[in-house]
Amino acid sequence: MLLDKIQSDLKTAQLARDETRVSTLRLLISEIKNAEIAKGGVLPDQDIISVAQKEIKKRKEASVAFRNGGREEQAQKEEAEAKILEEYLPQQLSSEELTKIVETTINDLGASGIQDMGKVIGVVMGKIKGRADGGVVSSIVKTRLS
Repeated sequence: MLLDKIQSDLKTAQLARDETRVSTLRLLISEIKNAEIAKGGVLPDQDIISVAQKEIKKRKEASVAFRNGGREEQAQKEEAEAKILEEYLPQQLSSEELTKIVETTINDLGASGIQDMGKVIGVVMGKIKGRADGGVVSSIVKTRLS
């Protein structure tokens, strides 16, 4: 189970005195526990991956904000944390694989214009299950439907 792996990696990081990894994994475990409380039960791996993706998105947004604010060191810290969190995501799809899935979905749904974008994105996100960023999917769908 993914949570067990995260907890094991936390112990390893603690022994190695890797402060960035320790704080990042503690935060991830905390967010997973909060999601379990909200759900009222143990999260399956797919939901844990979703929690990790949300945390990665937060780190990337914070990195951009810090960089724009002239705080390069803090931006690099956020990027390092995002890289640690990305280790818990499934193997990401290449751009070519993702484009092929989007094109197949557009053909299967008979989507013809930008008004079908939401429907296509919903189906594609269901197919890829955490193996690509939603922003990238949205961009590819928009390009193909325009």
